[in-house]
Amino acid sequence: MQPITNTPAVFAVQGSYLDMGEQLGQQSANLIEQSLNTYVQRFKDDAGLTDNDIDRWGERYWQILKSYNTDIAAMLEGMARGSRQRVGRLAALNARTEILYGSGYTEEGCTSVSVVSSHTADGHTLIGQNWDWHPEQGPATFLLATRDTNGFSVLSLTEAGMLAKSGLNSAGLGVCANLLVSDRDAGGHGVPYHYLLRGVLQARTMSKAHKAVLGVSRVSSGNILLADADGESIDFELAPDDFGYLLPADGMIVHANHFESGLNLKDLKAGTSALTLLRSSRLRRLLEGKAQDRAVEVSDLISALRDTYSYPDGICRYPDPGVPGNEQVSTVYSVVMDLNTLDLWIAPGSPSENPYSRWNLHSLFTPGQQPNLEFHPLEAAHVH
Repeated sequence: MQPITNTPAVFAVQGSYLDMGEQLGQQSANLIEQSLNTYVQRFKDDAGLTDNDIDRWGERYWQILKSYNTDIAAMLEGMARGSRQRVGRLAALNARTEILYGSGYTEEGCTSVSVVSSHTADGHTLIGQNWDWHPEQGPATFLLATRDTNGFSVLSLTEAGMLAKSGLNSAGLGVCANLLVSDRDAGGHGVPYHYLLRGVLQARTMSKAHKAVLGVSRVSSGNILLADADGESIDFELAPDDFGYLLPADGMIVHANHFESGLNLKDLKAGTSALTLLRSSRLRRLLEGKAQDRAVEVSDLISALRDTYSYPDGICRYPDPGVPGNEQVSTVYSVVMDLNTLDLWIAPGSPSENPYSRWNLHSLFTPGQQPNLEFHPLEAAHVH
């Protein structure tokens, strides 16, 4: 693969949630159209849905969002207005996990890690992950920074037309996301996974973040890794009607794409997700020496996320040449966050070959702010 030299696009909007959504819709209208076209075609091809089916599900999830969080709903409504798209179609897009995986479509990756403040070199809390998905979504994915009228800010990796994925907020709370699939997942009434991610990022405290994911009806399984600047971290393995949790061991939580908390359900991904049964334990081993010394740094997380063991299906994932193009999955973005300084480092594509750029949440609202390129590619000779 050729290195990807471009940094991700960044959209920074501020104002009321309706206004922020409208600004975002206007600024990213072409990307939203691209993302909608991609997923609508997948809804049809992979889930067998018609346009009427998509609109019906979109309307259902739009009504659910209005009940779940009025600020998020206002932002989605504004984005629809600004991009001249139907709000129901954008609601369906934000429920793409439920619509696709409810059909049995299950191929996605992700490996996440948090290191609490007691085990880092500078006493800061670190969190990060590789997001593995279809490479075609890379150009339609960007960093979204929002600052509301009270000064509360969020910085999140976001697929165009959606409102959150991994990210952090000005309260020092961070989240990473991993797909989980269980026999309890089914289409129906409940809050979609990507709404939950934005709900977490809207939370000002860890307690409120817990309520945003645990105190609601859910429609699908998923993993949410939380950490905050006060040095705490917890991982929630969510199923529609139950949840499990993991706490730090030796200062770290690591997670891939299978259940580990002992929930009484059938894990539908443990045996099929590429290397999931080894990715999390390997990531822990790569970091445990520095963690034991209470000396983990951002560079250590980046080095671990660049690991290419079991190429092409390792922590840093590459396209498999034996898989058809429309079914390819690889690392689309790698993200590491310092929840005390509110810095986010991000690399496009497989991070073993690409540099990380650094963005600071507060500085994003400074005119002319540009990323700092601090971590460059490792030698790629070991990549097969």
